[in-house]
Amino acid sequence: MDVHDFLAQPLVARVAAAGPSVRPVWFIWEEGSFWWLTGSYAKLGRMLEGDPRLALVVDTCEPAEGRVLSVTCTGTARVVPLDRARAVRKLTRYLGPQEGWPARFADPLDLPTTEMIRFTPDRPPRLRDMSW
Repeated sequence: MDVHDFLAQPLVARVAAAGPSVRPVWFIWEEGSFWWLTGSYAKLGRMLEGDPRLALVVDTCEPAEGRVLSVTCTGTARVVPLDRARAVRKLTRYLGPQEGWPARFADPLDLPTTEMIRFTPDRPPRLRDMSW
């Protein structure tokens, strides 16, 4: 499996910002960046104004099989306007077809306060196999 196939899976990334603050995010990997939704409800956008540096890890751990895969990145993030098509692709990865989405995921796409975070790693991500 290569890094792009790994990042195409609906996995959860954990993002660390200055603060310290660590939070899980659903993401999509496109155009050399990780993208996720944010809005006025979230503190991360405000935190990025003071320090745009982030660390991110996406990993899987299957102890029964002894399989551990990981992508770890550092880089810079910024809040960008909502790209509705990208947001729909991202949510579809995790929730399936749009018709079945709960309102708490669908409704924010129509709010003017909904934005995206674009996190661009300093280096291209590399998939690390730490299996035993």
